[in-house]
Amino acid sequence: MVRSLYVRLLTILAVVALGWSATVFANHSWGGYHWARTANPFTLKTGDNVSSIWDGHLDLAISDWSQSSVLDLAEVIGGTRPRNCRATAGRVEVCSERYGKTGWLGIAQIWVSGSHITQGVVKVNDTYHNSPPYNTPAWRQFVMCQEIGHTLGLTHQDEDFGNANLGTCMDYGDPTNDSAQEHPNAHDFEQLEAIYAHLDNSTTVGAQLPSSTPPAMGQIDFDAPGQWGRLVRSNRDGRVQEYELDFGRGHKVLTHVLWANAR
Repeated sequence: MVRSLYVRLLTILAVVALGWSATVFANHSWGGYHWARTANPFTLKTGDNVSSIWDGHLDLAISDWSQSSVLDLAEVIGGTRPRNCRATAGRVEVCSERYGKTGWLGIAQIWVSGSHITQGVVKVNDTYHNSPPYNTPAWRQFVMCQEIGHTLGLTHQDEDFGNANLGTCMDYGDPTNDSAQEHPNAHDFEQLEAIYAHLDNSTTVGAQLPSSTPPAMGQIDFDAPGQWGRLVRSNRDGRVQEYELDFGRGHKVLTHVLWANAR
């Protein structure tokens, strides 16, 4: 009987451990989207279009994500105006501005052709980040780190604001009392290694848009939900959402949105 109880206990512990592992180490690739490249590690230019209050946060996020074994981010002079924050082919543009009471703290947008990312944009909204509770270094770093992570092909490890933090900026929760949420963690880097494990026959890094790209993909203002296409995913409380604007033949613009608490 003792042996039977012991075996049952081990079985229960194993099930609990597997369940915990599945939660913490779940796949968080953003639909398999990735930058095409012919070798690893690759270097992705990241345009600085942010104000001085964001400069340090952008620098740190770039340094953090560059710890990946498969990619490096190179900060370069911005190629757009913060207000419009137009995308640049083959790279990521990062912008800060008072975008108004849009409801969002930060958005990340990627242009894709098939499964390949061709350009990306990050926007952080100073209309909210200039006021409590979002005007702290912790909130700014959390949002900057997460939105850049999306442009690399990552989604979230967890989207529940009420549970324990996982110690990564790709989790959701209040970062004020947990500095680990301002940076990627080991599983983020493992996921990037999985996403970029294969090599491609061509590259979208530093390249022009594919010739098949519909011209309309570069002519739309993507600041508000009315221009983001259809809502394809939302977490339980609606603070985390994903939109898709489909131009046909594998050409899409995808938008990840982090909404403010009250909107």
